[in-house]
Amino acid sequence: MDGTSVRAAVIVIGFVGGYVHHNDTVHQEVQLANHLSKDYASRAEVKIFENHSGRQAYNEVMRLLDSDHDGKLSAEEKREARIVLYGHSWGASEAVALARSLQKQNVNVLLTVQVDSVSKPGEDDRRIPANVAEAVNFYQLDGLLHGQRQIVAADPSHTRILGNYRFNYKMNSINCDGYPWYARLFMKPHIEIESDPKVWGQVEALIRSKLP
Repeated sequence: MDGTSVRAAVIVIGFVGGYVHHNDTVHQEVQLANHLSKDYASRAEVKIFENHSGRQAYNEVMRLLDSDHDGKLSAEEKREARIVLYGHSWGASEAVALARSLQKQNVNVLLTVQVDSVSKPGEDDRRIPANVAEAVNFYQLDGLLHGQRQIVAADPSHTRILGNYRFNYKMNSINCDGYPWYARLFMKPHIEIESDPKVWGQVEALIRSKLP
């Protein structure tokens, strides 16, 4: 891909939660990456990572932004950055952590999407850094494992919080076939929101709104 096409592309980075593999298509976040890769093959760079591969994801973003391949980002390359980050559980926490790492390089992010975000040790998944233009949070509060209930902007003049949207599965069970038995037993609501087509339909619509 030449420099012009790289600059024209939106970079979409997704993170899976827990110890999920990045290519496990049982998970909606992996399915979403596959859909976007297919539909925007020449207009977006879509990558999915495990949540413990934050450094790898950061290096990939740096590589994609470096359109002249000189090993460093110019002010112009930083200005032209168009990045969307999303994830579930620990993956959502890692998405915010990546945004924070990009802030240190003066690289802006169009949108972060958190689905039942669970903060990883040493990370802050609640305060959205000022280099993020828009952020949204989907969560549930039932079961042993549940998500961050409220995200806030570190600087409201720079970041618009689109909403903190709560979902409840007590009266509306979601099919979680394909998940391990222990996940269905001990953290069912946490994986129900990950499997909920209504949630991921909204996530996909938000991400597509940022794509050319």
